[in-house]
Amino acid sequence: MPIYVWKGKNSFGEKRKGEIEAVDESSARAQLRRLRIDDPVIKEKPKDLLENVTFFKPKVTGKDLVIFTRQLSTMIDAGLPLVQCLQILGKQQDNKTFKNILTEIQVDVETGTTLADSMRKHPKAFDNLYSNMIEAGELGGILDTILSRLAVFKEKSMALQKRIKGAMTYPAICLGISLIILVVILLFVIPVFDKMFKDFGNALPVPTQIVVNMSNSFKSNWFWFFLTGFALVWIIKKIYATEKGKLKIDALMLKAPVIGPLTRRIAVAKFTRTLSTMLQSGVPILDALQVVGKTAGNKVIERAVFRTADAIAEGRPIAEPLEESGVFPSMVVQMINVGESVGALDTMLEKIADFYDEEVDQAVENLTAMIEPFMMVFLGGMIGGLVISMYLPIFKMASVVGG
Repeated sequence: MPIYVWKGKNSFGEKRKGEIEAVDESSARAQLRRLRIDDPVIKEKPKDLLENVTFFKPKVTGKDLVIFTRQLSTMIDAGLPLVQCLQILGKQQDNKTFKNILTEIQVDVETGTTLADSMRKHPKAFDNLYSNMIEAGELGGILDTILSRLAVFKEKSMALQKRIKGAMTYPAICLGISLIILVVILLFVIPVFDKMFKDFGNALPVPTQIVVNMSNSFKSNWFWFFLTGFALVWIIKKIYATEKGKLKIDALMLKAPVIGPLTRRIAVAKFTRTLSTMLQSGVPILDALQVVGKTAGNKVIERAVFRTADAIAEGRPIAEPLEESGVFPSMVVQMINVGESVGALDTMLEKIADFYDEEVDQAVENLTAMIEPFMMVFLGGMIGGLVISMYLPIFKMASVVGG
């Protein structure tokens, strides 16, 4: 929505100026008349040149979405009209991208579009899960309740992501530091020792010669080493962008030692939490499974969920196709079977999600505890091996001189 800069006088004849947001100039003038501004001079505020450049636009974060969802739930529960809620929340947004999105949604809702359909126009901010649950809330007349559940769901999802990122941060930093140290030693430190050893003219010990050869090779071909690394990353990304490539890589991730069990626990926790929230909100199970499958984050899990949806459409219970997929642990399948039998599937899924959240916490702690000593040994072994290799000729010369 454009912003207009205005100048004018109030009812007391005092000069005033400011900015106002409106659909067009006539709407801006109408707002100023309500504010009793006489004969205002209005012109549209020039747009920032970088405003429409995607790279410079701030992203809508999970925190922005959680705060908005929680506030909208409270305001609707208090009886405020939806358009007024969106107007208030849009004005108080610090994130310009989210502010513009909420303003566009407000205009759509004012013209008769449903809130869910308005949100579907902005998939980067509101995903399918969010829009479908909002639609269920609007149809059932329980939008405030749905928004409250969405806020809780988003908060728990963010907490899970935060724990996983926290576990990966330490090894990533250690690996980055070790690579920087290795490059500095190979490019600047070892060549100094190499020059000194050549001046002595003696044959170098095998470990020292290997390190010197590594240094010379890296110094001469450092550009090609980095280019090869970037090429490998690019190739892996291209493979992962294909259907078959993503399926194979995701299958390997599930089978990988240490990482595999953690990935499976995260997938189960996400699947059960999302499905439970959608079923509690009144979304039909087939629609819910379609959304859950698309947000699974793993192609193997996604296929298993879609096959489950197809099986349910044929009249089969949910537990059977889940068990046949071989992806979900037997305990999860049995608990889902019991929940479906007693008509409390959503409650049982929530209990499974809570259990697997704790399992993920424990797995992350174990992984962190295992990674720390491994990284210490790796760093110490790498740096220590290089230092010892460089000092071996010096020890050899010292023994010859002492003899």
